[in-house]
Amino acid sequence: MALSTAAKASDFSEPWKNADRALVVDAYEYNSIDWAQLATDKRVVGFINKASDGMPPPYFCLGNDTEVKLCKALWKRHAVTRELFQTRRVVAKALGLKWGAYHLARPGNPVEQANNFLDFAEPEPDDLMALDIEGNDPSQWMSLDDAEEFVRQVHRRIGRFPVLYTNGKTAQYIADNSYRYRLLSRLPLWYARYTNDIDVHFPMGNWQGYALWQFSAQANCGRFRCPYRVAGTPNDIDVNVAPMDAATLRAQWPFGGLIDVPPDYLASIPLPVSREAGLAGNVTITYASVAAPPTFEEMVAALGTRWSRFRDGFRMPVVKTVPRRVNFGIVQYVAWKRTEQRSPAQLDAAFAAADPLSTASTELDRGLR
Repeated sequence: MALSTAAKASDFSEPWKNADRALVVDAYEYNSIDWAQLATDKRVVGFINKASDGMPPPYFCLGNDTEVKLCKALWKRHAVTRELFQTRRVVAKALGLKWGAYHLARPGNPVEQANNFLDFAEPEPDDLMALDIEGNDPSQWMSLDDAEEFVRQVHRRIGRFPVLYTNGKTAQYIADNSYRYRLLSRLPLWYARYTNDIDVHFPMGNWQGYALWQFSAQANCGRFRCPYRVAGTPNDIDVNVAPMDAATLRAQWPFGGLIDVPPDYLASIPLPVSREAGLAGNVTITYASVAAPPTFEEMVAALGTRWSRFRDGFRMPVVKTVPRRVNFGIVQYVAWKRTEQRSPAQLDAAFAAADPLSTASTELDRGLR
């Protein structure tokens, strides 16, 4: 399934102020939720909860006393978190909210992390799946190469792709290297940036819009000031806006396909907008098409063709018109080259009269040549 996540220009500048735009809350296990109060905000369409974190706890607790205690603490946290996750899913769906889960990507085996995520979340067909990549430092977070394998494993098991959650800097890096990250660059983007306007920073060259924009979090929401407050949630709760209304978001949920990368993903050149239209606001920005760079396979094929031509330039030409006769040596070859009319009878006569001592070049031969 191909998805289109194009957004209007107004969706890049405080779209949460538009009452028509749907909202989604995402939380982790330590966020307290008053579900009765949250349900009073009719703009909230979905709830995304943290599921797994990196690798699963070790199956057996081994080592010294400290290591065993730490292992048991991890298992206790895992059990409590999973029970809370399942409870929240039941409550959220009972209130008519769309449900989603995300995996916090850590360094380590990406296939095992994907299995841990799916075993923890037990996603239903309508549950959104998200891969949370907090940064592009492979010493702290999952590397982007491993993230590609994580996405493949999720697709192998459930037949659809997760949403990519990441910040602006990492999203731009993926967009600039889309030839390398062919899956990550085509996942629906859950964009994390805590500013009022993102039109200048958004990687429009690869993504034409976002599926969700996390615009409010602890980074920019406090006791006295917050871009948007959801009833029944703490001040530092993460709030996301979608570039669509509630009905459209429900229809596109859970974003399980890949987006179609436009032909201008290498670079995007915005077409000029008149001054009058710009001052009026709500301008839809359009972009000129730029030729896409060649794929790796196309570059290999082109280089292979050019190498073949270069190599063939050093090969000696093969004479395919030389008569195939018994005892055809250098004497006969010289006689054959000197014979203008090369009918079989003339060749026989020339070969019979050939002098083995006069096969070298003569002044007459040089003149003719």
